[in-house]
Amino acid sequence: MSCCDFENFSDVVKIDTPAPLFDLPAYDPIRDDTLRISLKSLRGKWVVLFFYPADFTFVCPTELKDLADAKKEFDALDVTILAASTDTEFSHRAWVQHELLMKGFPYQMLADHTTRTAEIYGILDDETGIAGRGTFIIDPEGICRGIEVTSWALGRNSGELLRKIEALQFMAKNPGTACPARWTPGEKTLKPSIKIAGHVGEELGA
Repeated sequence: MSCCDFENFSDVVKIDTPAPLFDLPAYDPIRDDTLRISLKSLRGKWVVLFFYPADFTFVCPTELKDLADAKKEFDALDVTILAASTDTEFSHRAWVQHELLMKGFPYQMLADHTTRTAEIYGILDDETGIAGRGTFIIDPEGICRGIEVTSWALGRNSGELLRKIEALQFMAKNPGTACPARWTPGEKTLKPSIKIAGHVGEELGA
């Protein structure tokens, strides 16, 4: 079933609208145990739902190692990272124990083996039952503020993800503010207004 087959299209992820809820089994590599995680239970926190295609693959462990290496930066922003694929929690555990790049992986790993969550987040390959590389930033109110989907063979960059979260958190604390391209904390922002239309360069001091 494709996304277009849903009777209630609001169940499908869209930017700046409530993120579709999920309640999934997961593997916690720190505790070496299983649990269930629901998006509803994470209300009040910034959440990154980080879908990758599959355990025991090639680009995926490099992406997750990159996320793990940036854990201090994500913790400083009070962000909960959830890795996710359509594998089972048992496959997650075996992968963490065997793949060198997954040694010490600090984040909980969702097991979307029914593929329902990947489907409502718009990244399920129906033919293989595998999720694409989809990154979803969800704010404390449960609103999806960022969606990024990349090609199957293209690994993502935690540095850019951190930059986006910093900008989104800044805008949340400063309503009506917009962050221009490549914005980082301390740089100039914009207050959209008809008065600066056509004069953005001057507004930014370019």
